[in-house]
Amino acid sequence: MNSFHTHTDTIIAPATPHGISALAIIRLSGNEAISLAAKVFTGKDLTSMPSHRVAVGFIQDEGRILDEVVVTVFRKPRSYTCEDMVEISCHGSPVVVREIINLFTRMGARLAMPGEFTRRAFLNGRLDLAQAEAVADIIHAETENARQAAMNQMRGGFSKEIKQLREQLIDFAALIELELDFGEEDVEFARRDELKALVQRILDFTEKLIASFASGNVIKNGIPTVIAGKPNAGKSTLLNALLNEERAIVSDIPGTTRDTIEDEIILGGLLFRFIDTAGLRHTTDLIEAKGVERTRQYMQRAALILYLIDLTLATEQDVREQEEDLKKLNIPYLLIGNKTDKLTADELEKWKSFPMVFISASAGTNLDELKQRILEKFHFEQVKPGDVLVTNARHYQSLVETRDALKRVLEGLEKQISGELLAFDIRQAQHHLGEITGSITSEDLLDSIFSRFCIGK
Repeated sequence: MNSFHTHTDTIIAPATPHGISALAIIRLSGNEAISLAAKVFTGKDLTSMPSHRVAVGFIQDEGRILDEVVVTVFRKPRSYTCEDMVEISCHGSPVVVREIINLFTRMGARLAMPGEFTRRAFLNGRLDLAQAEAVADIIHAETENARQAAMNQMRGGFSKEIKQLREQLIDFAALIELELDFGEEDVEFARRDELKALVQRILDFTEKLIASFASGNVIKNGIPTVIAGKPNAGKSTLLNALLNEERAIVSDIPGTTRDTIEDEIILGGLLFRFIDTAGLRHTTDLIEAKGVERTRQYMQRAALILYLIDLTLATEQDVREQEEDLKKLNIPYLLIGNKTDKLTADELEKWKSFPMVFISASAGTNLDELKQRILEKFHFEQVKPGDVLVTNARHYQSLVETRDALKRVLEGLEKQISGELLAFDIRQAQHHLGEITGSITSEDLLDSIFSRFCIGK
């Protein structure tokens, strides 16, 4: 059995990032958190302090003052972990933080594993599993939409409704199984019309959540946007212009970019992950050839392709052929005519019949229109408090399996199959719903989820 379940020991970890800062916070949680802190704290008696009270004093190690600190006491169950907790605010010197943590570990506290504080909050019933995962999402949110979506989930999101629907399924499954005990007497405890209405209601709700994942995944993880085109089309120059910094090496020599370069930018509240790629061409250079192959792989996985055309070199036939290749990928794309600053007015006019965004990446011309056209490919409204969005791939998979089980129940009701088979499919649906909130879980799943948390959370 995992050590998280077999130990009730007191754990300790810094709750703020490593490095020099004005302040740092150190967390202790467990049965001895308050008593251990009281042994080394000079000031108020922490063992007699009520919950949610603050004291100022010194942390001492056998008479040697380590730092002047502010200590906050949280008594169970009114703490983040539902255990006794102490938070020590000290000066943000890595040396001070290390000394204080070493002191407590010598006294019997154990260094916390990644996510162990939140894991204890889940195991002690303060958060369900979906809410616990939302804590990590809030920490890693890079846009306001991502933060709000995670906050909605942490505050309950769809967890409450999923729990209620799952409980109704459990009740119906129990009634159907009760019927099986009276099989020879031909009694019906679970009305089939009521069951059908319930399953349809849950199915509609599940379908709505599944459909929201397309938006939720983009809001959480960003939009992978590949910048592609032939060598020297201006891909790296465009990346630098969008980022407003010299992120990629720019050269007139074809084939300069041999590997992908990635960076991020927020447009209209959405995170775009721009990927500058090697120029598409046939080459005998093995390294460049690998870069070209990688470009094609990224294009196939992209949510959007920005395809650059060097208007000083391209012909109309070139553009038509390249666009035909793009259409075969069946991925949203924008054709971008670059280097307009090197064309005469007449030369530029002949290109106007092509559906392109015309820019000069080097001169920064027309980039605002390009950004607007990029945003038009993705229609997302601002996430508001209370909005329900599925942003977690694990939740999405459980919902898909729930939907499939519910469809089998409806089919079974139409075909009037036996109660035993109906009960099995209902149990399958409730099982997959329970996986989302953690009512049904395994040690391996918990290990996988909480290992992705930072230490101290």
